[in-house]
Amino acid sequence: MPKLKKYPPELKERAVRLVLAARDEDGGRRGACTRVGQQLGISPNTLRGWVQRAEVDGGLRPGRSTDHAEH
Repeated sequence: MPKLKKYPPELKERAVRLVLAARDEDGGRRGACTRVGQQLGISPNTLRGWVQRAEVDGGLRPGRSTDHAEH
């Protein structure tokens, strides 16, 4: 079983910001996750999950927020 990578919170935040900015310019999240993921050495699927979580936490996507799920 491969060892899971632990990414620092600063990298996660930066990567999500970059994807959101690229998505706003290009209009596509999948392509933005692939490009940013390649640049930063992060799997596009991992990055896509971070972006989805950030959208839920920010109220941009339906779902259970991180704060709500912890309680």
